[in-house]
Amino acid sequence: MSCYIRGMARPHPPIIIDIEASGFGAESYPIEIGVVLNDGRKYCSLIQPRPEWTHWDEGAERIHHLSRDLLWSHGKPVQEVASTLNGMLRAQTVFSDGWVVDKPWLDRLFYAAGMHCEFYFSDIEMILSEPQMEIWHATKDAVLHGIGHRRHRASFDAFVVQETYERTWNLVSSGKSTPAAVARP
Repeated sequence: MSCYIRGMARPHPPIIIDIEASGFGAESYPIEIGVVLNDGRKYCSLIQPRPEWTHWDEGAERIHHLSRDLLWSHGKPVQEVASTLNGMLRAQTVFSDGWVVDKPWLDRLFYAAGMHCEFYFSDIEMILSEPQMEIWHATKDAVLHGIGHRRHRASFDAFVVQETYERTWNLVSSGKSTPAAVARP
């Protein structure tokens, strides 16, 4: 299992997960999961909605550009997605920058699959130092600017979070965690 303690050297980048959903509320459900592993490999899957998952927010669709028809035709069954996540992430800690919304969606996925989640899920803030937190948003903006576009999809968002973590870690470790240093690519 990965272990991160503030002030200690970390062995590698954290594993990041991001979840896109049908909307923003208690009735919403996961429609896409993206993961970036600590070696840079990526996993992304659309999720086929369960028959009882009927909530759909057109505002959310305008953000992620995933239609319900696309999910029905190209999404994978919840059992397959949950099983793949368990196989890939078993006994590891996975981090999210949207834990408060991603956690209920992950729970809903595993509940619908009739499976237990076999990995740990935590907020990225649990492994950020104060200096990293202070430069997080400016660094994330610089990462997005450097990439040159803002594709709002799960694996892309997970990559951006992991890259932001890496840059903040490197800036703080090198003693260059100033606003001017963050703005440089």
